[in-house]
Amino acid sequence: MLRTGENKNIEVFLKDHEFLAPKRYRYSYIKNITNSFRVKLGKGGYGDVYKGKLLDGRHVAVKILKKSKSNGEDFINEDASISRTSHVNILSLLGFCIDGRHRALIYEFMPNGSLEKFIFQEKTGRRLEWKKLYRIAIGIARGLEYLHCGCNTRILHFDIKPHNILPDDEFFPRYPIPAWRDRVMDTKMVGGRKSVNVDVDRTSEVYFPDWIYGRVELDEELGLEGVRDEDEQEKARKMIIVSLWCIQTDPSTRPSMSRVVEMLEGSTESLIIPPRPFLSSSSSSPSRAAKLG
Repeated sequence: MLRTGENKNIEVFLKDHEFLAPKRYRYSYIKNITNSFRVKLGKGGYGDVYKGKLLDGRHVAVKILKKSKSNGEDFINEDASISRTSHVNILSLLGFCIDGRHRALIYEFMPNGSLEKFIFQEKTGRRLEWKKLYRIAIGIARGLEYLHCGCNTRILHFDIKPHNILPDDEFFPRYPIPAWRDRVMDTKMVGGRKSVNVDVDRTSEVYFPDWIYGRVELDEELGLEGVRDEDEQEKARKMIIVSLWCIQTDPSTRPSMSRVVEMLEGSTESLIIPPRPFLSSSSSSPSRAAKLG
């Protein structure tokens, strides 16, 4: 059963923002280009994603949005957010569908899949070099900085995680926009399986930020696997320090995304060790901490 109020809200929005909206497609076209939704790429909080192919030969990722209890706000928010953005690290929206009860968004397709499979899957034969991980970290930070400061309307993402980071052929990161949740990405990239050798007897009981903080604070060997030279060691250490700042419990202590970009692109020597994360099993070290401006 169609909800007239929801459709009316969306149609009014599309009319008012016609100059911003990407190309609109009917549901029959969506079904055709996905071969009746044969290849499922993933599943998210807002809906399932399928592989498709436009008539011009381009491969695309089609997100079929779940039914919403709102009056079309979810669809309007996502379509409006993406339509206002233009950045090398933000996934492009190529089109959308609103046809009766059906809602869909069409994105450019990223053949490498998500970052998650490169940093968490033990059986994959591909391991990212630390230089590529560093490039990805900077790209993610630049994209978020743009969303927070560079758009006409500031956008909070709410869903930054390895599963949503899509490296291109050169491993520059791209990610779609729904809304912003946290900035713990760097610790996941550094602490992915087969990346760090945690030298303790019971690794399942180790809180990783606490463990890595202790190593950084004492300037000890980080136990990073795959580090080939001093440059990669410095890049990894820089990502760790920046990520420890970003997971501070006190929001006033966390750096802005502009500051995060500055820290990632600056020298390691200029970085200050932050306070120990609140969830740590040990006490903080105020003598080593300083608040970033």
